[in-house]
Amino acid sequence: MRDILIGIDAGTSVIKSVAFDLGGRQLAMTAVPNSYEAVGRTGSVQELRRTWTDTVKTLVELSARIENLPGRVAAIAVTGQGDGTWMIDREGEPVGKGWLWLDARASAIVERLRAESGDAERFSRTGSGLAACQQGPQLRWMKDHAPEMLKGAATAFHCKDWLYFNLTDRRATDPSEANFTFGDFRKRQYSDDVIDFLGLNELKHLLPEIIDGASTHHPLSAAAAAATGLPAGTPVVLGYVDVVCTALGAGLYDPGTDTGCSIIGSTGMHMRLAAGADDVRLNQDHTGYTMCMPIPGTYAQMQSNMAATLNIDWILQFAGGLLKGMGIEKSKNDLLTHVDGWLSEANETPLLFQPYISEAGERGPFVDASARASFVGLSINHGFGDMVRAVFDGLAFASRDCYAAMGPLPACVRLSGGAARSASLRRILGGALGASIQTSEREEAGAAGAAMIAAVSLGIYPSMADCVREWVRPHHRPAEPADEELARRYDALFPAYKQSRLALQPVWHALSHAAGTGNQQERPQ
Repeated sequence: MRDILIGIDAGTSVIKSVAFDLGGRQLAMTAVPNSYEAVGRTGSVQELRRTWTDTVKTLVELSARIENLPGRVAAIAVTGQGDGTWMIDREGEPVGKGWLWLDARASAIVERLRAESGDAERFSRTGSGLAACQQGPQLRWMKDHAPEMLKGAATAFHCKDWLYFNLTDRRATDPSEANFTFGDFRKRQYSDDVIDFLGLNELKHLLPEIIDGASTHHPLSAAAAAATGLPAGTPVVLGYVDVVCTALGAGLYDPGTDTGCSIIGSTGMHMRLAAGADDVRLNQDHTGYTMCMPIPGTYAQMQSNMAATLNIDWILQFAGGLLKGMGIEKSKNDLLTHVDGWLSEANETPLLFQPYISEAGERGPFVDASARASFVGLSINHGFGDMVRAVFDGLAFASRDCYAAMGPLPACVRLSGGAARSASLRRILGGALGASIQTSEREEAGAAGAAMIAAVSLGIYPSMADCVREWVRPHHRPAEPADEELARRYDALFPAYKQSRLALQPVWHALSHAAGTGNQQERPQ
């Protein structure tokens, strides 16, 4: 009996394969750490072949954990980290290494294009702001500064598209990635005007066919079957980009509810559902993303802050470094056990933290590659606990900043990502948003969302709404209401948070110029 769906989620940190029964119950999960490397100050790349090999490893290990998986698998669905540029030649061999969403080499190009009058029309079509992480600016950087990198390239993929090619031999991408980068979200097709504005007409041939996994699938190739041990001909579904799949698995699409969805991991993604093209709200700053959902006429609007829990990692590394200097070794997990204690030590004297700790700067709700983190309001009365509290508050304010750019704050936010396990962060986030916070017992929301697309594609469910009723709603924990006292405190502080980040912008640019990071024309190593 074919009673198992496999969802592959190739993320930035981990590559996972997750098995679900047809009703959405998770049966087993295997994972391997992902591997990528820095290039100079602002580049970030990944080996294509290793990514496929690591994915195969998770599928082989999954077979070892589930009895007769080859005889039971009904379909395989794949999603993965978004943005970036992964190229292959006509024979299907990698052309160089894959550029990740972390890569900021195209920042100067983005700054120049955003200043041009044509960006308003590009934004109206894609519904998405330009950022250095996107494939369009990255291809433009290669064309302008390293044309040798394009030699022999026949197709430009994203991470999940590369895996889908290895699974099926089909060169394709999904509607979400294709349209927020190169297309018209209303038509769900590439836009010649957008491609022309990006200066990529001569590279248009690199863009693969757009296929919708909710209605289309292809068979597992003989070569992929031999590598994975799964039967040739097994239906393979190209999922949407990982944030869409995670939003789907976490419950953003839940007709009749006023919910937002936040994924708070290394980066932060904050989403509202638009029930039609006319419901999409585009902002004057030309930022955020509009992504097609695997439901006709439905979109996810998103604002993404570049660094979320990376800021917590930084403050813990800061503490760990001080302790190490005194001969005391503490792991990150050791230090995490002290977070609640540090938070309880914080006093009520306001202290703000701008959480732009990433070297890539910020992309939502504003785009500035030179943005950097800072404490605002430090005094002699503040201690380390106040700094930890300010970092947590900063993540919550960044979330509110993102939601405010998309319209009214939602009544309930469904929270996913590693930070969802922190009761302290849930409480702080709920207060800053003035919203109840709801988490799910399902931890692998991205893989589940991909598998849900497969369930609809194969006709196991007649619609995504039917699938949500069985795959999503039963896994929700009770919503945690916002702390009213905290909500009042954050309402009073948020204007100062926003004012400080606006005031610091010229300071970031001056620091960037002084450090020499304004030169984005460094070549890959």
